[in-house]
Amino acid sequence: MTHEFKEIIKAYTIAKQQKIPAVMATVVDVEGSSYRRPGVGMLILQNGITKGAVSGGCVEKEVLRQAQSVFDTGDPKIMTYDGKYRLGCEGLLYILIETFDIHEEVIVTIQEQLISRKSFEIASFYSKEKIASDMGSVVQFEGGKRFPFSNRIDFIGDNKKPKSGCFQREMHPCFRLVIIGTEHDAIKLCGLASSMGWEVEVVGSPNNAKQVEDFPGAIKVHNSAPDDLKINHVDKQTAFVLMTHNFAKDLLYLQAIKDVSPVYIGLLGPARRREKLLSAFIEYHPEVTDSLLDTIHGPAGLNLGAETPEEIAISIIAEVLSVIRNQEPIPLQDKDGAIHDDPKRKNINVISTKT
Repeated sequence: MTHEFKEIIKAYTIAKQQKIPAVMATVVDVEGSSYRRPGVGMLILQNGITKGAVSGGCVEKEVLRQAQSVFDTGDPKIMTYDGKYRLGCEGLLYILIETFDIHEEVIVTIQEQLISRKSFEIASFYSKEKIASDMGSVVQFEGGKRFPFSNRIDFIGDNKKPKSGCFQREMHPCFRLVIIGTEHDAIKLCGLASSMGWEVEVVGSPNNAKQVEDFPGAIKVHNSAPDDLKINHVDKQTAFVLMTHNFAKDLLYLQAIKDVSPVYIGLLGPARRREKLLSAFIEYHPEVTDSLLDTIHGPAGLNLGAETPEEIAISIIAEVLSVIRNQEPIPLQDKDGAIHDDPKRKNINVISTKT
């Protein structure tokens, strides 16, 4: 969800420069089945323009309608939407609608956190009684700095308890995919991954330098030989796919990233190629850890019968998702229980509403 919040901040920054008032709608709780889970948000501008979504498109019109009273009064409210009678999906959504008026200092800090790939938290306080004096959201950064979504929220210390419920979510760095290779299938994978909100970086040879414009959706292109490759801030929100289509180059680039800790490394080609590549890799680096080897997946992708570059890209992304979400890929009709697992929740006591 971080990439969605990133786009909301980008849109809000422009609106703030144009002095267009804004309201934020956030799903803070769900009872039963729903299209999206708690934490998703939607920015609503007074001119009717929106960014983000709280559902698949069925709830948004009602959110727009109910947001008008928040524009008029500035008072936050909780909106309930019962999908049982309107959608047939038997879910009850609780959506916090509040003024969104963050200071430029906060915008800059959020942007800095995103660029440096640091996590931050957002806590939304609400009451299911629809009207409460302590509803609103606050963003919290490393070191304890806290900033409200609007000036209706004030800090009162950690020892005071808000009267309302709290939904808190950690905003991890945007998921990043590093594609090593510049052939036409890399372009397809780049486009599909970027459409999901992933930050895509491409690595190519300096002998055949490429530009960002060659890979629609990419944020950076590294024209770097294996010995000179430097990818900063590699974390468990980072995946690599080796697709140079050259055994020797894949081996050299694999050696170049052996000391970082991504969540996933994908190798193209059949299992026979993978075993040969790993044997050579271990021969050069016998000290390699099991944890690194466990992140290597080859052939990359799920068994979907993929044939075209576009289909192969889908299968690779599907496998990466299964890894980062810790899920065993199965048809949803074969899954016991709900589609979505319940999100982790935790309470904090940091703010109250101004009177």
